[in-house]
Amino acid sequence: MENKGTAAAEPSANMMRRVAIASCIGTTVEWYDFFIYATASALVFNKLFFPSFDPLVGSLVALATYAAGFFVRPIGGLLFGYLGDRYGRKSALVTTLLIVGIATFIIGLMPTYDNIGIAAPLILLFIRMLHGFGIGGEQGNAILIMCEHAPPKKRGFFGSWVQMGAPAGFILPLGIFAVLTSLLSPEAFLSWGWRIPFLLSVVLVGVGLYILLSLTESPLFLEMRKRRADDAHPLLEILCKYPRFLILGCGSKFAESVAFTSFAVLVTAYATSRGVSRPVMTSASLVAIVLELVSMPLFGALSDRIGRKPVYIFGAAMVLLSAFPAFALIYYRMDSYIWVGLAAALALGHSAMYGPQAAYYSEFFPTPIRASGVSFIQQIGALIGSVGTLAAGWLLEIANGAPWALAAYIGLGCIITIACTAALPETAPRLGRWKDLIGELSGGPVIRGEAGLGTNGLSTNGMGTTNLGTTNLGTTNLGTK
Repeated sequence: MENKGTAAAEPSANMMRRVAIASCIGTTVEWYDFFIYATASALVFNKLFFPSFDPLVGSLVALATYAAGFFVRPIGGLLFGYLGDRYGRKSALVTTLLIVGIATFIIGLMPTYDNIGIAAPLILLFIRMLHGFGIGGEQGNAILIMCEHAPPKKRGFFGSWVQMGAPAGFILPLGIFAVLTSLLSPEAFLSWGWRIPFLLSVVLVGVGLYILLSLTESPLFLEMRKRRADDAHPLLEILCKYPRFLILGCGSKFAESVAFTSFAVLVTAYATSRGVSRPVMTSASLVAIVLELVSMPLFGALSDRIGRKPVYIFGAAMVLLSAFPAFALIYYRMDSYIWVGLAAALALGHSAMYGPQAAYYSEFFPTPIRASGVSFIQQIGALIGSVGTLAAGWLLEIANGAPWALAAYIGLGCIITIACTAALPETAPRLGRWKDLIGELSGGPVIRGEAGLGTNGLSTNGMGTTNLGTTNLGTTNLGTK
């Protein structure tokens, strides 16, 4: 079968730097809005919106409203994945930024439980669901803006710049809350100081909009719009033609979601309930996530050289090995070394999965359905992993504060991810084990191999790897000369 492609020239280094920086800043703004809620949930929301519970249970209930955002993330992901496939990645990104930014600003103006009673947590829950809806739509399209611009052999490195928006977006509210808690008395912070990071969102949204509007639309999407006839619904196509990728992809996402939710969100509420001071946890989290910002592009670049799979499996293994020690440092109050456990789990474990993830998932699908496919894996996988972890947080209460059941749950998630990743194909173009689908402008028929996995007329072996070499966007037409 002849596959249509594009012979676009490889983007210049200067253009790639602009796209990478713009993508990172834009996603940082959106993740700031998303994660600011998580930080406030662990620090103040239990007192302001759920005052009738004891501190640990109140924190977990507040984090449960944080989890509610994950339930609507798949809805946002599937809707904006469809819109991204049909009408463009850029317009979907602008819309989601506005949704998340406005919702965050409103939280900064909200009355608390003391003012309006039960209506306060209900309104908070609704706004949190808007957060999840917006981020669900943002993530897949942001990934594709970057990966569809990037040269094939550096796609892992450039894709990691989009992923850096998540830890960067987490650091910003963490740092702002750290400054506020050091400058304000506990009473002032609880009265009005906590609102400042939410109100600052309106400034960041303005910056994010300026950055996103300066980005060019994906060149592959523009080329596809010129060529294609009416396609089937993207969601139906991925469900019919790529079910194994969707299932195994969600499984590979599991440990990554578990790791970040556990060691960047849940751990703060747990540590403060054990008597660890707020400044100690803030400092430990900041150190771990700053180190992750440094390591993430390194792991992305490493996946370009040795493959996505070995780097990803290494990350899951590191989380597996660090789960019990990281919680033990908190449980036994070894406060000076808590940052070491968090750094191992986040800067080595989570980073090695999250860094290559943008390129890896993008390489599973051809251009007409890529936003829908990537969004499905990202959001369904995040729902399973993150909500499961937050629900497992109740094990801390059942076990009288002992973390071993929760650590075992994290370890189980890592085993699932290792098994699923091992069953997925190696897609890094440099290794030539998988046809590079990033430049594919037509989905094509599926021919199933022994394991029921195949795409675009390519037969596959049981591991999903093809018998064809790589075809690189920007150097060769895909299937044509």
